[in-house]
Amino acid sequence: MTRIAGLASNRGRNLLHVDDLEPGGADLAVVLSNHADAPVLDAAEDRDIPTEVVEQGEDESRRDHEKRVVEALADYDVDFVCLDGYMRVLSETFLDSVPLTLNVHPSLLPAFPGMDAHEQVLDANVSVTGCTVHVVTDAVGDDGAVRDEDVDAGPIVTQEPVPVYADDDRADLKERVLYDAEFEAYPRAIRWFANGDLDASADGVTVDADDGGDFPARRLASADRADSLRYGENPHQDAAVYRDDTCEEASVVHADQLNEGAKALSYNNYNDADAALNLVKEFDDPAAAVIKHTNPAGCATADTLADAYSDALATDAKSAFGGIVALNRVCDAETAERVADSFKEVVVAPGYTDAALDALREKSNLRILSVGELGEPTELQTEKALVGGRLVQERDLWAPSTEDFEVVTERDPTEEEIETMLFAWRVLKHVKSNGILFADGTETVGLGVGQVSRVDAVEIAATKAERDAEGKDADGAVMASDAFFPFPDAVEEAADAGVEAIVQPGGSKNDDKVIDAADEHGMAMVFTGHRCFRHD
Repeated sequence: MTRIAGLASNRGRNLLHVDDLEPGGADLAVVLSNHADAPVLDAAEDRDIPTEVVEQGEDESRRDHEKRVVEALADYDVDFVCLDGYMRVLSETFLDSVPLTLNVHPSLLPAFPGMDAHEQVLDANVSVTGCTVHVVTDAVGDDGAVRDEDVDAGPIVTQEPVPVYADDDRADLKERVLYDAEFEAYPRAIRWFANGDLDASADGVTVDADDGGDFPARRLASADRADSLRYGENPHQDAAVYRDDTCEEASVVHADQLNEGAKALSYNNYNDADAALNLVKEFDDPAAAVIKHTNPAGCATADTLADAYSDALATDAKSAFGGIVALNRVCDAETAERVADSFKEVVVAPGYTDAALDALREKSNLRILSVGELGEPTELQTEKALVGGRLVQERDLWAPSTEDFEVVTERDPTEEEIETMLFAWRVLKHVKSNGILFADGTETVGLGVGQVSRVDAVEIAATKAERDAEGKDADGAVMASDAFFPFPDAVEEAADAGVEAIVQPGGSKNDDKVIDAADEHGMAMVFTGHRCFRHD
């Protein structure tokens, strides 16, 4: 275990935070202060951390005081020293007698070294500040005087930025730099040291763990608030939307809202509109999707945009009420008239004809988003915020081609079934897991979404197709599953509903039984070798 000596003159909040986290398994072995009444001492004692007090005598020299500090630490067998608001400039007497010493400074060095960093930041009117973890180096002359130019001048280990806002004062900056910067950077540096990734001395710093690539060791993201929202997912939750101006891909955050006077977009509107837009981006043919709660109520492609919309709506017009419509072509008048025929919250498209806008604007509260040319995907990762962190992954841009299909049943799928399988998989990627989708041609027939049981999802898709689809049903349909079938029961349920072909990832230990069930019903089944879970 890596043992730390923490030196602080006041509250030592960074040291206590490090004790909470134990980054890399590092242990705060002792807390030393040069002030007997420093609050950090009581806090350390409450945590059963040994403490030492070494106050400087009235006539005691800097170096003599440092010798006594070294002596006080001698029995603790520490691996390195962390300063936290230790209001003493150190000389070689201390630094040469202990292992590596680190300090955290509340600015992005080399800017604003020394005292009053926050005041310096505000006076300079800069837009970004932060903190710096650096190696402490000798800044004391032979005569015992401080060499100001050498204070906070040691090699930099890591930094963390935070924004400076127009209404900030010193207290605001001090609080934000502590919690948003120092609480990130100091544990990071300690973790690197404890893991053996940090090679640091007065001559320089090398960090083996600080690598880049698609998933870098450190990840910084910046965005500007585009709007404050009426509320979040629920009225008691505050919310805002932030804009990333580096995004080149068509986005609902960057979209123009073309219906003047309509209500502002809500948190849920943005979330659903983003899901809808991402779905229709899957297709080259004219495509339309209707989304409720980020799930497709229906999706279709057709020769015309209007027909694609009608086919998508017919999957489940009841659930589509109050939904979000996305189109992958410029919206024409015929499509607009069909969209406006029932209540929708938002419509998203690359653009609109004048006649289409006239028809849509008849609905005074319909939000009309124009995102411009869809183009190719440029955002290659997605992320999800967690309490205390974030998950980051590659965006699921994979979709099968016919070459990816492995036919595993006695019957081969027909050309029409293969076309439907290709369509169904692209829609299925946007269905919450466990997800089952029934499709016929290039339109959805029924969907079972977000279930904890795959067979339940099949049953729901069959029920929706039978009860809610208009002018279509599951007879002769293709079923797509976002993960393998653990048992044959889902295949049996699909056969009872009229499904004649299945596309699924495969990979279950019961694949043979699932295939046998399909063969018994004369079904065609293909494996893709990929699953497409969507859990959020």
